[in-house]
Amino acid sequence: MEDLIAGDLKIQAIERSPTILELLWTGKSNARNPTAVLQPYFSQVLAVAMERKLAVELHFEKLEHFNSSTITAIIQLIQEARTKAVKLTITFDHAVKWQKLSFDALRVFSKGDGLLEFRSAS
Repeated sequence: MEDLIAGDLKIQAIERSPTILELLWTGKSNARNPTAVLQPYFSQVLAVAMERKLAVELHFEKLEHFNSSTITAIIQLIQEARTKAVKLTITFDHAVKWQKLSFDALRVFSKGDGLLEFRSAS
């Protein structure tokens, strides 16, 4: 799986184990329309995850900032992953206020089916 570099945002894809694909987010996601770049990338990630039977872990702990448009792209990823039965784990820094607020709000997408998990890194 290739890494993604888009403006100030970098997403590094790492297969940490035979069952997990990690996406490490760094920099800033501040593009006006990040969905244009993120959605095709997420589609590739989900295709690889389905083919190799991998869970996907998104790590936001080192991300400096993302805008509200990025939240839309993440919501679309959550919904697409669920339709494809790909398990997503979102790890964030609970001590960083903007991350806590953003990811606590996304918990509404947890359905009790085990396909979406949130973890605090702090």
